[in-house]
Amino acid sequence: MNFFNKIVRFMYGRYGTDNLNRFFLLLYVLCFILNLFLRQNWIFLIELMLVVVIFYRTFSKKIHQRRKENQLYLKLKKIANKPFEIITKNWKDKDHIYKKCRKCKTILRLPLPIKRGIKHTKCPNCKKKLTIFAFKYQKIEIIKNKKI
Repeated sequence: MNFFNKIVRFMYGRYGTDNLNRFFLLLYVLCFILNLFLRQNWIFLIELMLVVVIFYRTFSKKIHQRRKENQLYLKLKKIANKPFEIITKNWKDKDHIYKKCRKCKTILRLPLPIKRGIKHTKCPNCKKKLTIFAFKYQKIEIIKNKKI
C-alpha cells in the first residue's frame, strides 16, 4: 500500500479542512510575516495557537461540532461582507450598475446609460422615484430621491 492510501485511511472519519481552517491559515501566514519584521514573542504565541487550532480542527472526529463552527463563521463572514456587496457586484458586472433603494433597501440592477443627463427610475417594490444623473461613459449615481 502506498503512502497516499495510508493518509486517506488515516483521514477517514475525520473532519478535514473547511473555510474556517483556511481563514485561520491566512491569519497564521499574516502573523508569520508580521513576526519576521517585529520579532515579538506574543505574535509567536498567536502563531502557535493558530497552528494547534488548525491541526485540532483538521484531525477532529467531532464532525458535527466542527460543522456548526464553520456555519457560524460563514454567517459572520456574510454579515461582514454585506456592506461591500454592491461594490463587488458593480466591479464584476460591466453591463449594469447596482444601486440600493433608500426606502425599502432593495438592490436595483440598472443598465449603463447610453446618453448623459438626468434619468428617472422607480423601485419595483416601494414605487419610490429615483433621480439619477449620468455622464456618458460613467456609471450612474443617485443624486436625489423624490416621493411620488
